[in-house]
Amino acid sequence: MRLEAIHPKPKLSAGRGHKVYPYLLRDVPIDRVGQVWSADITYLPLTSGFMYLAATIDGFSRYVVAWRLSNTLDGAFCRDMLDEALAAGTPEVFNTDQGVQFTAGAWVERVEAAGVRVSMDVGGGAWTTCSSSACGGV
Repeated sequence: MRLEAIHPKPKLSAGRGHKVYPYLLRDVPIDRVGQVWSADITYLPLTSGFMYLAATIDGFSRYVVAWRLSNTLDGAFCRDMLDEALAAGTPEVFNTDQGVQFTAGAWVERVEAAGVRVSMDVGGGAWTTCSSSACGGV
């Protein structure tokens, strides 16, 4: 019958050949607003598919700086979210995972052009940046 569950497909991270950026936040206390922003994508299951939510949060205050919703995983909605976030301010470090949307040249070039240092998690997702007491004691 070839029945298959409807769910996001695995291995959405970047393929070979993308530049690997270092994780800049190991043992770095995040102690002020605007020091570190993190972005990630999650999926929202619907009865007939999925929507994808991309969000940027401030690592200290947990304030949602910008967000976008899309019915596809293309990079355009992530770049739109990034443009909105950078219009609101400029962090010192922008941390993401190594998903294809965040390793794409258009994303990285935009972040670096704003004078922001790029940090990428090796594993565990960008939200792990702010899961410790280093993030404002939260």
